[in-house]
Amino acid sequence: MSLVPRISRRSVLGGAAAAGAVLLAAPPASAASAAASAADEYDTLLQRAEELMTGGEFDPADPDFAAALGKLGAEAAKWWDSMDRSAGRTAVWPDLTPVSDPEKFGQSYPRLKTLATAWATPGTPLTGKAEVAQAVVDALRFLHDGGYRPDATQTGNWWFWEIGSPRAMLDTCVLLRAQVPAADLADYLATVQKWCPNADKRVVNGAIETGGNRSDKAVIVALHGLLARDAAKVASARDSLSDVAGGGKNSLFGYVTSGDGIYEDGSLIQHGTVAYTGTYGNVLLAGTAHILALLGGSTWKVTDPKVSVIFDAIERAFSPVVFDGLMMDTQNGRAVSRVKANDATNGAATISNMLLLALGAPAGHAARWRALAKGWITRNKAVPYLAAAAIPQLTRARAVLDDAAVPAAPRLTGAHVFADMDRVVQRRPGWALSLGLSSARVAAYECGNFENKKAWYQGDGTTYVYVPDDLAHYGDAYWATVNPYRLPGTTVDTRERAKVGDAAGTKIYQPKNRTAGGAALGKRYAAAAMDLIADGSTLRAKKAWFTFDGAVIALGAGITSSDGRTIETIVENRHLHASGTNRLLVDGAAQPGTQGWSKSFAGAGWAHLQGTGGYVFPGKAAIRALREERTGNWADINTGADTGGTADPITRRYVTLWCDHGKSPADATYAYVLLPGASAATTAAWAAANPVSIVANSPTVQAVESRRDGVLAAHFWAEGSAAGLRCSGSATVLVQRRDDGIEVAVADSSRTQETVRIELPFPATKVVSADDTVSVETGRRPVLTVKTAGSRGHTHAAKLA
Repeated sequence: MSLVPRISRRSVLGGAAAAGAVLLAAPPASAASAAASAADEYDTLLQRAEELMTGGEFDPADPDFAAALGKLGAEAAKWWDSMDRSAGRTAVWPDLTPVSDPEKFGQSYPRLKTLATAWATPGTPLTGKAEVAQAVVDALRFLHDGGYRPDATQTGNWWFWEIGSPRAMLDTCVLLRAQVPAADLADYLATVQKWCPNADKRVVNGAIETGGNRSDKAVIVALHGLLARDAAKVASARDSLSDVAGGGKNSLFGYVTSGDGIYEDGSLIQHGTVAYTGTYGNVLLAGTAHILALLGGSTWKVTDPKVSVIFDAIERAFSPVVFDGLMMDTQNGRAVSRVKANDATNGAATISNMLLLALGAPAGHAARWRALAKGWITRNKAVPYLAAAAIPQLTRARAVLDDAAVPAAPRLTGAHVFADMDRVVQRRPGWALSLGLSSARVAAYECGNFENKKAWYQGDGTTYVYVPDDLAHYGDAYWATVNPYRLPGTTVDTRERAKVGDAAGTKIYQPKNRTAGGAALGKRYAAAAMDLIADGSTLRAKKAWFTFDGAVIALGAGITSSDGRTIETIVENRHLHASGTNRLLVDGAAQPGTQGWSKSFAGAGWAHLQGTGGYVFPGKAAIRALREERTGNWADINTGADTGGTADPITRRYVTLWCDHGKSPADATYAYVLLPGASAATTAAWAAANPVSIVANSPTVQAVESRRDGVLAAHFWAEGSAAGLRCSGSATVLVQRRDDGIEVAVADSSRTQETVRIELPFPATKVVSADDTVSVETGRRPVLTVKTAGSRGHTHAAKLA
């Protein structure tokens, strides 16, 4: 193959100062050359499509690129050496037979793409080898004749037919476009026309495509159009992003208020009710970024001004849920059960997609994203981005890292309540917390297609704590080895559960509770609540969380069940990896490091786990502790066709702290404080000083007060009062009183109230500002009336003086 000039790293970085960074040359002015110019445009864009897979220009002697080439070469060699190239073969690979099975041809095409990529990329052992190109061309024909063709009968998972197979097949055809016979290409394009004729509608059932699936299909349609030299087809790909055919109803460039898509508060939903920023959100971002980069500056460039929704989503939806390059697992859905898709790989995908999107973004956006990426990449030494990046991603990342003019953005801080997906995130300079909640509106978990088989409690208030000294916590076989009955933050019935999702088809568990969510005040403090109605149990509980600068206070009340089984609230279940010996202190006394050690503490005041932080039990509490080694395997939670793991045993160590409420408790409570990243001395001092006091913890109201911050925060389950703060009904309320005035934040996360009436316990004489939904009566006991109807649980704010 004759290699053409490639996009340099300098052009990848510098060219993005314009809105469409990767631009075509200006078309010739001569009318006589117009036809030739149009033909050249297809060739130019096909070359661009190739470079998006091979990485353009790079130095193969550079250690980072040499390592990436080595990985690509090793993977390609694996598939090359195991490929059946005999005349009488019945499959391309012996482990993927029969090829008529969509799970088998659906996994065969990506292997062919890997071989084609290694063939087309300079510097691999397979680069330019004629026998490799011919073998891939022959395999494409074999798969077509034996399995994936227009007249085949659809069986199994629709995704292999309409997204997975056509994308990998067309990518392979782009890389080998000079080698694939024209008649063969025509056959393959006819297959794609049958199974993915457009990005708007699903072939198997006529469903309208949304979110990540729509963006995935848009790329397929664009590649189809370029290979077929079909202008209308390429235009269809571009237009599908805006849903021109559907009048914009399912445009990726618009905010949604229900169902799949991006919400104005930064929530991202797929499959109707599942919080999915990390996986399907990444797919949406990847497809959109790919189209913008592929078609930028061409006849078919994206011109919809509402593309700004995607640009804004980076900082509105994605960056708040990324910690040092890790995508928080509250956003990854059933993908947490995939051995090759942990928080680091999902976070790396966000970085890669963001840097690709920067090629076609306004300069200001692109500059901020590059700074974000540089900060994430440079801080994460535990799971280095560069070590896992493929050559195209490495090219863009190195362009950022090597440019001294690009600063490394610091960690984000602030409180984020994503009301439309029941997620709450608190970020401080040295830690982050993410709460996985659920309701009748947002799924507790997704499983199915043999994935995420022990997902039972992932949306029951699971508390994810991220600290910079343990960035591999959730990515190091956590989900394969953690006790799924003891996820931190949850209150659980200890009954034995049957596996879920251990069959074909996607399954979603939608709980019955109305309340889940909360409010944020000044982007610094947050309060959240969830009304737990346990699945398959009589267990009920009122759960609340309050976040401050260095602490998270967790309260539980009304914990009741009548099934005769033990009920537990899990304070912590920290992963210590394969050989961790992290010291555990309880009230200053070091506990044994022996595996299998356990103990009940009748009145613990505080605890500290080395490398994680502190735990305080206000008023002292009965807690139990366990240090154990657990052995599990990935196949136990995922045997999906292309996502499942092996049954190879994996052993990891854990320290668990929990409250035992006994059998069939009635109105039991709990209270504990998380101090992420705190030292033992800081934890002891916090326990002694009690800077945040619990002022109520009942089934009517749960409330805390930080006098140092001047903050009173409460969740009212019904009409009630706490520390002089009165509320007319279900609502989350935060009030901060300082010398310069009073700030109030209110939300109805139950979405059941038309209005909420708040009476403050101190005077105010004027209204500085208030949302349109808030009316205020000033005086000795000011009253705020908040119109919460239709606000979908979002925060309403006012400032008084």
